[in-house]
Amino acid sequence: MFWRMTGLSAASPVDTILDKENFTLEELLDEDEIIQECKALNSRLINFLRDKAQVEQLLRYVMEEVPEDSEKKRSFKFPFIACEIFTCEIDVILRTLVEDEELMDLLFSFVKPDHPHSTLLSGYFSKVVICLMLRKTAPLMNYVQGHPEIVVQLVDLIGITSIMEVLIRLIGADENIYSNYGDTMQWLENTDVLEMIADKFSSSDSPEVHANAAEILCAVTRCAPPSLATKICSPRLFHHALEESRPKSVLVHSLSVCISLLDPKRLASASYQAFRSNLSHGALVTASPETVDGMLESLGNLLKLLDTSSAENILPTPYGYLRPPLGKHRLKIVEFISVLLTIGSETAEKELIRQSAIKRSIDLFFEYPYNNFLHHHVENIIVSCLEGKRTELIEHVLNDCDTVGKILVAERLSSLSTESNAPTVPSEEKAPPRIGNVGHMTRIANKLIQLGNSNSIIQAHLQENTEWVEWQTNVLVKRNEVENVYHWACGRPTSLHDRGRDSDDDDYRDRDYDVAALANNLSQAFRYGIYSNDDIEEVCGCASFRIEYFTANIFYYPVHTLSSACLCVWVGRSLSLHLIVLYSISMTSVIGYCYVLRIHVGFVNAGTRIT
Repeated sequence: MFWRMTGLSAASPVDTILDKENFTLEELLDEDEIIQECKALNSRLINFLRDKAQVEQLLRYVMEEVPEDSEKKRSFKFPFIACEIFTCEIDVILRTLVEDEELMDLLFSFVKPDHPHSTLLSGYFSKVVICLMLRKTAPLMNYVQGHPEIVVQLVDLIGITSIMEVLIRLIGADENIYSNYGDTMQWLENTDVLEMIADKFSSSDSPEVHANAAEILCAVTRCAPPSLATKICSPRLFHHALEESRPKSVLVHSLSVCISLLDPKRLASASYQAFRSNLSHGALVTASPETVDGMLESLGNLLKLLDTSSAENILPTPYGYLRPPLGKHRLKIVEFISVLLTIGSETAEKELIRQSAIKRSIDLFFEYPYNNFLHHHVENIIVSCLEGKRTELIEHVLNDCDTVGKILVAERLSSLSTESNAPTVPSEEKAPPRIGNVGHMTRIANKLIQLGNSNSIIQAHLQENTEWVEWQTNVLVKRNEVENVYHWACGRPTSLHDRGRDSDDDDYRDRDYDVAALANNLSQAFRYGIYSNDDIEEVCGCASFRIEYFTANIFYYPVHTLSSACLCVWVGRSLSLHLIVLYSISMTSVIGYCYVLRIHVGFVNAGTRIT
């Protein structure tokens, strides 16, 4: 072949260095092509790098801090290249490392308390260890098992995200690896690693430590072997959240662990199910009744935090200001209440009713009309209660919480309240804006009507309220008609036959749209004047553009010649958008501009600038 002919191919710079009688590792690391040569399995290079002395020096580059006045190559380039050599996953180099006790001691000396732990070198250390976990699992785990202090040291460094990732994989809580990892990590089940991680909520004030500890515990509930994950059900892991002297980050992240343990949606992902199907050392972990009872013991203290009335913390907003803001901790408490209602625990439901947790959550829904995260969780709370089989829950939401009455009051006012004692206060310079939770109220109202058709309690409650009946007839019905996408004059199907299709794409799969003609019309219909003369000349001088494919795979369109200076065209079908990729044959220029089409009715919307 051409590139194999001696006279026409240039020698590799790496081979040139290797041809020298005396060369150093630094000379190789300074060569830009060394990583490519490693991936190409250059035998001379690999035979040199596999030597213990070279592996040791590579480790030192990865782990050792250098003085601030050192050369940039020593501070940045050499550590990066050394890490990349290890992550090339060359078997003989990794074997030299894992089979030598001294080299492994050197590697894990990085996690000792007296060793500096910069973010940069922690990332390199993490990549090397994870590479060993993937390619040399058994030798690495045997070494860690023989040195149990390593786990303790890793937990002590949990505030560093890179170290946290190592710990997640070490305990088998990563769903992407270790499909047959059970036999090599049984010893971890006899350790108190989870208790050590949970204790970080009380022993540290660092939000990073709390966040990473919660991340590990949540990963354990999702992916770790059940014999290890069941330990997370201990009440010891939750009592730290409500210690009065602890920062709010402890509460937020502790509740994240509770939610991960309770939420049934965490078991729904296909990747998780596929991962679990490959494991044979246990079943899925679910929260036991004892765990739920332990959480409910702290519910009263949690609800006290929802009643925060301090106005010291004021947050300015475009529409006014919040006094006080909702806060992450209160949002997380509402999410926790929402998840508690999904597990079907009668004890939990009775306790939530007794302590007015549902009522307070619904009050927050109307007190903070622009917090859509809150609205989402409260809507789930209301729907869970209405769809439940227990009459007490339904009556509590309808009567004690007065959900219907509060919706009608909010709809009647329609704009932000000007009451001085409300937490959401409009700006004095502007007219009060329209409240931002109308969409969620509409969904809740429609759900009430839907469930009322099969539930006499809901139906009777709605019919007894004359204001509701009037609002439903004059407002809700018309609003639903306007928001019904099947009635929109933009190509949506109007027949029942089309409406019943499984996919929106099926409605247009067999239709032949002249996209090229529409795009051509765009250049005649819109002249925004954003191009300079040079831009226009450049566009006119380049080769024609053409349509390659639809990313949504509605159909494969043939090549069309376009005269418009476009980079890409968005073809919209109401709420759904599909991207047509356009590119120049000569690839001489790219104009950062696109047009928006609605091909089903033949009109165009304004263009959108791409940056």
